[in-house]
Amino acid sequence: MNESSSINPVAGVLWMLASGLLFVVVTGIVRYLGTDLPSAQSAFLRFGWGVLILVPSLLSLTRSGIPQGLGTTVFFRGAFHTIAVVMWFYAMARIPVAEVTAIGYLNPVCVTIGAALVFGERLAARRLIAIAIAIVGALIILRPGIREVEPGHWSQLGAATCFAISYLFAKSLSGKMPAGAIVGLMSLTVMLGLLPVAIWVWVPVSLVQIGWLGMVALAATAGHYCMARAFATAPLSVTQPVVFLQLVWAAMLGYFAFGESVDPFVMLGGTIIIGSVSYITWREAQLKRRAVTPGLGAAKY
Repeated sequence: MNESSSINPVAGVLWMLASGLLFVVVTGIVRYLGTDLPSAQSAFLRFGWGVLILVPSLLSLTRSGIPQGLGTTVFFRGAFHTIAVVMWFYAMARIPVAEVTAIGYLNPVCVTIGAALVFGERLAARRLIAIAIAIVGALIILRPGIREVEPGHWSQLGAATCFAISYLFAKSLSGKMPAGAIVGLMSLTVMLGLLPVAIWVWVPVSLVQIGWLGMVALAATAGHYCMARAFATAPLSVTQPVVFLQLVWAAMLGYFAFGESVDPFVMLGGTIIIGSVSYITWREAQLKRRAVTPGLGAAKY
C-alpha cells in the first residue's frame, strides 16, 4: 500500500476530536478533585496507574535493557517531566480550565525555541514571527498589569516550559528505543521522582479519589493514542486546527460544571497561539524537514 492510500482526512479529524475530548476529561477530573490532595500526591497516584497500564512495555524493557549511553537522557527526561506534572496539577486545581488549556498550547512554541538552542534548528524569519505572535497570544490570556497574574498562571507557564524540555529529551531518544519503552520509562521515572515528595505531603486518600486518578491515567493514555492515530492518518494541516475545539470544550466544561465565566480574551489568545503553532508545523511539512516541533498537545501531560 502506498503512502497516499493510507491518508484519510476524515478519520484524522475524528481521531483528533476524540483526543481533544479525552484531554478535556483529564482536565475536568483533576479540576473536580481540586485541592483536597496535594499536587505531588495526585500526580504520583496518576503515574502509579500509568505504570500499571504500561507494564507490558516495561516487562519487555527488562529483557532488552536501556541502550548504553541513554540512561542519563532517560533520567533528565523523567526529572523535567516530574516538575512539569506537579506544576500542571497545581495550576489545574487553581485557575479556570480554559486558561490552563490555552496556556498549555505554548508547549510547541517552547519546544521550537528549545530545538533551536539544543539541536541547532534554524529559526527563519517566518518562524520567529510565528513565535512572537504566539507570545502575544499568551500576553492576551494573562494580561499582566491589567489583572493579577496568579500563582496558578505562573505554574502553568512553568509546566509548559518543562513539558517542552521533556519532549526534547524524548525526541533525542526516538529511533534509539521503542516508543512504548520511552513512554513506560517516563511513567516509571516520574512516579519514582514524585515518591519522596508525595510521602512528605501525604494526606489520607479515599478509594474514590484513587479511582478518579485511575480514570485520569486511562484518559491521558487513550488521548495520546488517538492523537498518534490522527497524525498517522492525516496531514498536520488537517488535524491541527481541530485542536481549537479542545479550547471550546474546556471553556464549556468550566462554565457548566464549575461555574467559571467564559473569558473572551482567553479564547482569543488561545486561538492566536493555535494559529501560530499550526503555521509552524505546516511550514515544517512544506519544507519536508525532520520535524522537531510537536503537534498541538503532543508534548502535554
